[in-house]
Amino acid sequence: MAKLNIAPTKSNLLSVKEQLSTAVEGYELLEQKREILVRELMRMVERVKLLEAELDKQYAKAYPALKNMLKAVGGDRVERISHSVSYDFKIKEKNVVAGGMNFASIDVELPELQLFYSFMGSFADSDKVMVEFFALLKLLTNMASIRTIAWRLAGEVKKTQRRVNALDKMVIPQTRETKVYIESVLEERDRENVFVLKSLKNRKSL
Repeated sequence: MAKLNIAPTKSNLLSVKEQLSTAVEGYELLEQKREILVRELMRMVERVKLLEAELDKQYAKAYPALKNMLKAVGGDRVERISHSVSYDFKIKEKNVVAGGMNFASIDVELPELQLFYSFMGSFADSDKVMVEFFALLKLLTNMASIRTIAWRLAGEVKKTQRRVNALDKMVIPQTRETKVYIESVLEERDRENVFVLKSLKNRKSL
């Protein structure tokens, strides 16, 4: 590792020692931050896995219900019923604190389940489809929110890891090597000065 290109002086030694202390402290803080973020990311990953399992179960309910409805009333009737259904979904951005950091995510406000067709024109199968797909939609919006946070957490972990590596592999070793170099030069100068002073003293005593 190449040392910093600075003159080996006492003032520079003090400056390098301060830089080294700051770099080591920064490394320790960043390493703590990285560990916290990784733990939070793993927690999010577990939540995603649980939601994926719930989604699989809900898919297994919703699509068979739709298939049964198609069999019971026919595709044309299903299409007519679908045209009468109209929901207003509100999507807004929200801030979520994860790992001690604020992350932007999305929040989907689902409307209340309503009946858009008359009792005479509806069937138990169509009601079941509405209920099951509403439940599926709720899970999908939750998944979108959590995955957004997880994705941003992963980006923050990656960025923090790069900074940790830069300090650990380059900044700290380079600064430490510079400190050792300056100290060795100054010590050598001190020995030379002592030697010169002794020589002068011996000459004066002759």
